[in-house]
Amino acid sequence: MGRAVVHFEIGCRDSLETQDFYRGMFDWKIEAMGPAAMIAAEGSGIAGHITALGHEPHNYTIFYVDVEDVASALEKAKSLGGKVLVPPVALPTGTFAWMADPEGNTVGLWRAK
Repeated sequence: MGRAVVHFEIGCRDSLETQDFYRGMFDWKIEAMGPAAMIAAEGSGIAGHITALGHEPHNYTIFYVDVEDVASALEKAKSLGGKVLVPPVALPTGTFAWMADPEGNTVGLWRAK
């Protein structure tokens, strides 16, 4: 079985304005949680979040794929022609990284604790 998409992220400059847009557009339930605003999963959908990094890239959308081991997945991506954009970052809830596929598309990798 293939790996599941488990989360998405929307980057922006103005978090409050972006939250208002998506609440109005899709009736999403969004709640502030630390530096991010968490988007509740609806029905069979997945949860996500909105964040203003305060630096480039300001505007982006990304999805995260669940992997067994983030560092190993990055090595596999490199062996297939991909690139590491953000090396593994440990968070209280798990570890993430960003990679680029050979065409330059950014994909997040995620492993929950």
